Amino acid sequence: MSIKKIIAFGSAKGGVGKSSITASIAKSLSKNNKIGILDADIYGPSQHLLFKINEKPDLNNKIIKPINKNNINIVSMGFILGDDNSATWRGPMLSGVIKQLINSTDWGNLDYLLIDMPPGTGDAYLTIFKELEVDNFILISTDNTLSISDSIRTISMLNKLNVKILGYIENNIFNINNEDKNNFFEIDKLGTFTFHNKIYNFDPEYDCVESNNIAKRIEKIT
Repeated sequence: MSIKKIIAFGSAKGGVGKSSITASIAKSLSKNNKIGILDADIYGPSQHLLFKINEKPDLNNKIIKPINKNNINIVSMGFILGDDNSATWRGPMLSGVIKQLINSTDWGNLDYLLIDMPPGTGDAYLTIFKELEVDNFILISTDNTLSISDSIRTISMLNKLNVKILGYIENNIFNINNEDKNNFFEIDKLGTFTFHNKIYNFDPEYDCVESNNIAKRIEKIT
């Protein structure tokens, strides 16, 4: 098993479109690369919903076999919980589940493993950065005061943990003209998503131009 690059996608603020953007970037990168997604949001997994996956993963000798959809290997707690159940675990149990997803998955050979991080900056972040050698972190933010403020705190945490920040992606959900705010943070801006219904209500078959352009930039600088 070989994973060339691990990139985490995250935001301290929920509801900024992090999971949909992660899925879209994965789809764009999969055109030229072998891609995996680890859905690390234990309390609110969504990658299985975005890619419309109903089957359960194959568990052979307690090894998790990712489900391949749209040429992407995907592992999500949603496979195990189902759509109607929720996880109600405290920190240590949460960390244990994340460790199991990380260490018990047979990813095969990947060019990129993308991690769909949970919102916040809690135990899940510490566990993932301890268990995996994350090469880069990409921040997702909207043009919103609360989102920007929360993201600044995330940047501070990542700096303390010595996690390399590749840059940020703006999700311009309302297609606001923000020419006066070219950069929210003192990190590189990788690109902007404008509103598309097929991203908002994720369509795995949708070929997003913005996503393709950002994926090309990620390939170039990683």
